[in-house]
Parts: sequence; C-alpha cells; structure tokens
Amino acid sequence: MILRYFTLAGEAPMAFLILVGAFGVSMMVGLIFHEFCHAYVADRLGDRTPRRLGRLTLNPKAHYDPIGTTLIFFVGFGWAKPVPVNPMNTANPRQAMTLIALAGPLSNLVVAGLAGLPIKLGWVPFWHPFVSPSQARQWVEIWTQSPADMAGLFLGTVLFLNVLLAVFNMLPIPPLDGSRVLAGLLPPGLAREYDRLSPWGPGILMIIVFAPFVTGGAFSLFTVLWPAVRLLLHLFAGEASAVFG
Repeated sequence: MILRYFTLAGEAPMAFLILVGAFGVSMMVGLIFHEFCHAYVADRLGDRTPRRLGRLTLNPKAHYDPIGTTLIFFVGFGWAKPVPVNPMNTANPRQAMTLIALAGPLSNLVVAGLAGLPIKLGWVPFWHPFVSPSQARQWVEIWTQSPADMAGLFLGTVLFLNVLLAVFNMLPIPPLDGSRVLAGLLPPGLAREYDRLSPWGPGILMIIVFAPFVTGGAFSLFTVLWPAVRLLLHLFAGEASAVFG
C-alpha cells in the first residue's frame, strides 16, 4: 500500500509522512494490541502459556512477524506472530478458544472506534489513502489543506486499516481467528470435521490473496471483505464514510 506513495515523498512530504505514520500506528497498535488481547484473555481464562512465553506484553518485539507485520505496508493488511495458547488449561476449552480468538478482531474494532470518534463527531473529515495512484496528486492537495485535513487523513487511515484487519481475521479460514470462532460455535462433531480443513487453510488464503494477479483484477480479497468493511466504516465514521460509496 505505502509503496504507491513513494513518488509523492518529494512533492508532498507532509502527506507522505502522515501516511507512513498512520500505517505504522495501525501496525504497532492494531497488530500488536491484537495479539496482546489474545494473550490477555487466555491468561484471564486460566491458560498461562502466553505469560510463560513472554507474550503477555505490549512490547512490539514480542509480537513482530517479519513477513506478516511488514505486509500491511504493501497490501493494507497483515498479521503479527501468533500467540501460542492451550485452551486445555482452561475450565471450558471450547468456549475459551472462541473467546480467545474473538479478542483479537474485537481489539481492532476498539482501535477503529477510537480513531473514528473525531470523524463521526464531525471534528475532522474522513480522508483515506485507498485512492487510484493516478489521482494521488490531486488528493494530496486536499489532504494537506489544513491541520484538520491532515488529522482526518491520519485517523481515517488508522480507522480503515483496523476495520480491514478485524474483518480479514474473522474469515473462517484456518489459521485466522474466524476459523477458531466458527469451530467453537459448531457442534463437536462438525467442529472435528471442520478442523480437518486446517492444513489447507494457508493455501486457500494464498490463492485468495493472489487472485487479482490471476484474474486480472476481476476478483480480489477486498471483494470478499468489502461488504463487512463498508458496514463497519459507516458504524464508526457515520455519514463521513459515504466517501467510500
């Protein structure tokens, strides 16, 4: 994502720095807080595995994944190093796994809600970097017109990326959080059958991620995520989200 704006670094350094800062905050807060919440809920439910492995912390070094965490700069979503948990250490393993899995996406929605509050209240506009590269220069002029516009760009980027992270992670494809939530909600027999799909999950995800290159842009991961993303943007940004159509 951020690579498309490198050409603007010399022409509009302020807008470029705001975008880099917003992507950085989304990575550090969205992804790191996401994994911390997994660890925190597991710990509260009786599983001390994350604590024992040093994952019950907001220290970015403990959660950083060289590939997944960096990916957010390139495609707008990513992941941190998964937190190891053992729900068998809890009183109700199936329920515990569901709650632990939900904690991550919900943490992203908390961040998105906080970032979107000034936008929803009308204090700043809702600007975002998800524009056509051919229109980037035009948008840069708008993004940097005033301090309110620059704040709107920063908060809008954090809001959008955290909504995207939450929705992406709730896809019911292993090893994403949504697969663990679904497994916890299914009857035990169906859950066992569903778990057999786990080895295929990463391959399915890769096919979806690289689909735009195969289909010439006719289908993409964003196509799958967009309905839920648009709904949540409207929830957190109100009428300002109309800029997304």
